[in-house]
Amino acid sequence: MHPLPEPASLPSLLLSSGGWRPEWGRTRAGGMSRAGGMRPPWNQERAPEERLPSATEPGRQWSMVRRMLTAGLLFSLLLGFSLLLVYIFRSCGPGPCMTPVCWDLLARYLASGNTSVAPCTDFFNFACGQAKGTDYSFQALAEENKKRLRRILEAPGSWHLGSGEEKAFQFYSSCMDTDAIEAAGAAPLRQVIEELGGWRISGNWTSLDFNRTLRLLMSQYGYFPFFRAYLRPRPTPPYTPVIQLFQFLRPLEQRRAQGKLFQMVTIDQLQEMAPAIDWLSCLQATFTPMPLSPSQLLLVHDLEYLKNMSQLVEEQLSIHRDFLQSHMILGLVRTLSPALDSKFQEARRSLIQKLGELTERPPMPARPRWMKCVEETGTFFEPTLATLFVREAFSPSTQSAAMELFTAIKNALVSRLRRIPWMDEKTRKEAQNRVTQLQVKMGAPEWALKPSLARQEYNDVGPCPCQLLISPQLLLSPLTRLSGRQSVHPGRSLTNPFLALIQLGPSYLQSFLSCVRSLRARIVQSFLQSFPYHRWQVSPWGVNAYYSIPDHVVVFPAGLLQPPFFHPGYPRAVNFGAAGSIMAHELLHIFYQLLLPGGCPACDTRALQGALLCLKHHYETIPLPNGTFFNGSRTFLENAADIGGLAIALQAYSKRLLWHRGETILPNLDLSPQQLFFRSYAQVMCREPGTQEPQDPHSPPTLRVHGPLSNTPAFARYFHCPHGALMNPSSRCQLW
Repeated sequence: MHPLPEPASLPSLLLSSGGWRPEWGRTRAGGMSRAGGMRPPWNQERAPEERLPSATEPGRQWSMVRRMLTAGLLFSLLLGFSLLLVYIFRSCGPGPCMTPVCWDLLARYLASGNTSVAPCTDFFNFACGQAKGTDYSFQALAEENKKRLRRILEAPGSWHLGSGEEKAFQFYSSCMDTDAIEAAGAAPLRQVIEELGGWRISGNWTSLDFNRTLRLLMSQYGYFPFFRAYLRPRPTPPYTPVIQLFQFLRPLEQRRAQGKLFQMVTIDQLQEMAPAIDWLSCLQATFTPMPLSPSQLLLVHDLEYLKNMSQLVEEQLSIHRDFLQSHMILGLVRTLSPALDSKFQEARRSLIQKLGELTERPPMPARPRWMKCVEETGTFFEPTLATLFVREAFSPSTQSAAMELFTAIKNALVSRLRRIPWMDEKTRKEAQNRVTQLQVKMGAPEWALKPSLARQEYNDVGPCPCQLLISPQLLLSPLTRLSGRQSVHPGRSLTNPFLALIQLGPSYLQSFLSCVRSLRARIVQSFLQSFPYHRWQVSPWGVNAYYSIPDHVVVFPAGLLQPPFFHPGYPRAVNFGAAGSIMAHELLHIFYQLLLPGGCPACDTRALQGALLCLKHHYETIPLPNGTFFNGSRTFLENAADIGGLAIALQAYSKRLLWHRGETILPNLDLSPQQLFFRSYAQVMCREPGTQEPQDPHSPPTLRVHGPLSNTPAFARYFHCPHGALMNPSSRCQLW
């Protein structure tokens, strides 16, 4: 063991900022004394010159100065680094979005939310507490889109004579011309009733053949008094077009439990089981020019209903034939009442109100005339309005931003599939391939955006009513006596007493029926021809996204990718939380089959069933606003998509935050980007509790908010929710 160094040499060893030097460094480096011999560094006597006071005292003073300088330098560096961090945080952190679209979105959020509610206790009320009636997010967006269509249809413009644009604008104008409709009165309807053999209520009733009347109603007036008949692809492979018969009476769960969602039968077989209807003649007239034969296969959604309906019709035909005629005519009048004068519309509203009281349904709010006219014009002239709507509401830059968002969501799903514990490796790879091979359609159908179709001539659509201002003297001329369908009435804004308004051509009801027949013919013809594109099931201004199993296509219409769900100028947190979660939700529809019993034989069944049971229990333990609890057995597929969609969107957004700068937030809302993400998700679900349809496959709106958010640990973390709060439960589920 070496002896300790001498006390006189110890301070000099400690003075160096670099550690042990200068003496130890010198002796260790050379180990040589001035006499030239070797000596140990710890116990050799120092040379006389090394022990001189003049060499020791200045060294101590200099070392103290050096310490002070070093400390000052370190303090300056720390202060400068802190100031730099503050500058970077203020410069590169999330700044407020001050654009008009962000201020509009802020106003929406403030109007619907109730910030006095603690988010960890009731986030639905925190985000949607003030939402009432039409404040339902999807309904409000649908109305905004219809208002945009209204502005398009009421804007002045010049169109090619006879073009689709001209006919669409004329149809809308005639629908809005209530003066002409009031002047026509019941005359257009009487003509229709006479063609159907009359009506005992209106007089001149002729007892015609029941099936002849039914055939006319179905083919010429688009009215189906006892069942619905339409042409669509089969719901299972090979997805070929097939005539489908449907009448919604029995609940879907009941038919699913009985294994009778649909049945395939021939026309001949159906004729034997439900003989009161002449099926071949009625369907031939309705779906002309589609060739039909007794061996033609039909898809029937509820065969038991058709059997019972046929038996009831046969009984009534033998006892009260006029009752069936009245039932069919009354139903037609109710259907056509929006195209008739105000007396018919008021009677229809009264009937609906009485029926609602009997069934204990809340009354339907009255809708303005323009909304009904916009809907009818959009139905009959969709190719024309699709181009005009997308041109105004879905610019190429908006589509590019939406596609970028979808790509981020899709990549997050592919990444997430690698970590799902209940999937086997083969199923995992197949699932990833399904996602990568998926087609996505945004905005509007390809065929609808072709200029040639926007100028399409609807040759089979009759002319719409037109009006002329003429002098009363001309009313007696031979020219104006040629047509017995003319109506004269005072104009709404006429100031010249020598002028009158005359309507030429067919009534609005006749134009409406002409469009009904034209639309059905176009639908049938489209199914008879080879169609290279996916047939959209929603209009471009619609707000419902969907996944098509036959075509493996997911569709997001332009009407959905609008404020408040999406805008290129929004903070990314808003777009990912709202539109991104919707996109992820629809992507998960690809895998619904895996969650059904026996849908994934190779998967870890115990782990999958455990996750599904956990999810079911999770939703059943969340209270509804009235204090009750919800049975989620009917909605578990949509619940799974809600929870998975939120998780996927959050993963995609978190990755975007890591790799992209310039994140913004909404001003004056006091929410971080992550908090704004969750707030935007909840905004999509805002809806007044208790306004949900009984057959809605989704959970009530409070559960669609609380279910996914309380199952997300990041929500509790960013909102600082205490353990055990509603939004921070003790256990969570992992399905996706």
